[in-house]
Amino acid sequence: MTVVRRPLQYRHDYPVTPAVEKGIDVALAVDVVAMGLRKEYDAAIVFSSDTDLMPAIETVYYNQLGHIELATWAGANRLRFPDTQLPYCHYVREQEFRTIEDRTDYTIP
Repeated sequence: MTVVRRPLQYRHDYPVTPAVEKGIDVALAVDVVAMGLRKEYDAAIVFSSDTDLMPAIETVYYNQLGHIELATWAGANRLRFPDTQLPYCHYVREQEFRTIEDRTDYTIP
């Protein structure tokens, strides 16, 4: 696992408007396509419901760069190709998440 961090952006009226993480969706999109091109995975599971990721997911799927599936929180809207149920989506409930949660503190060297 590689942790990618992007600095939070604070608006002038913080804390009224919460801080926003910028660029992490682009980093994820680039990684899933680049790693697919380099054949660095057999299957990728992207955990998100961010529609900005669809071009990357479509690129991997339609160019057969690797098997790709999605995951999102149970009850959340999911990403999918128009008029299909593809790609497959795993719905994760909190109790399931707690069984796979990574509690590693990656800030500790």
